[in-house]
Amino acid sequence: MARLILFNKPFNVLSQFRDDNGRATLADYIRIPGVYPAGRLDYDSEGLLLLTDEGALQARIAEPRFKLAKTYLVQVEGNVNEEALGALREGVTLKDGPTLPAKAEAIAEPELWPRNPPVRQRQTVPDSWLKLTISEGRNRQVRRMTAAAGLPTLRLVRWQIGDWSLDGLAPGEWREISVHLPAPSAPPRPGRPASPRPNSPRRRR
Repeated sequence: MARLILFNKPFNVLSQFRDDNGRATLADYIRIPGVYPAGRLDYDSEGLLLLTDEGALQARIAEPRFKLAKTYLVQVEGNVNEEALGALREGVTLKDGPTLPAKAEAIAEPELWPRNPPVRQRQTVPDSWLKLTISEGRNRQVRRMTAAAGLPTLRLVRWQIGDWSLDGLAPGEWREISVHLPAPSAPPRPGRPASPRPNSPRRRR
C-alpha cells in the first residue's frame, strides 16, 4: 500500500518543501516525512496537489505518458462563448505545439473559498467561469490555452486529478488515504515467448 496525501494548495504557495527566498512552501502545511509531490501546481494557482511516498505512484500521476485527466475551474476575463469552447475542445496551438483536445464547458460561478488576495476586478470588463479537463502536463498549460482562446485566466483552481478531488478540503487542509498498487507483471521465462508468435496457430478451447 502507498500513502497518498490530498492537499488543497493555497494561492502563492510553492509546490515544494524548501525555498531560499522565504516564500510559503508545503512545509508550512504538511509535516509528514518521506512524501513528495506527484507533479506540481504553479505558485499562483490553487487547488489539488497530490503527494506520495511511492515512486511508482508518483510516476503514474505525474508523467504525461499516462495521460491522467486533470480538471480545473477557471475564472477568465471575458465571456465564455461557443467559439472559445470549440477551440479548446479541438485543441489550440501553443508555442510548443498543438494541445490535445480538452473537455470544456461554461459554468456558473462555483462556490469556492475567497482567494487571498482577491482577484482584481475591472468594472469595464466582464469575467466568467469554465471547467476544463486536460490530459497533458505542460508548463502553465491551462493559462496558455485560455489565452489562446481569447480568455485570459484570472483565477485557476485544480479541482480533480483522476478519481481524486478536493471535496471536503479547505485551503491548507489535507487528508491521507492508502492506495493499492497492482503487483508488477512477472517477466517471461527464458526461452519461452511472452506472447504467441505472429501467424502461429492458437488452440481452441
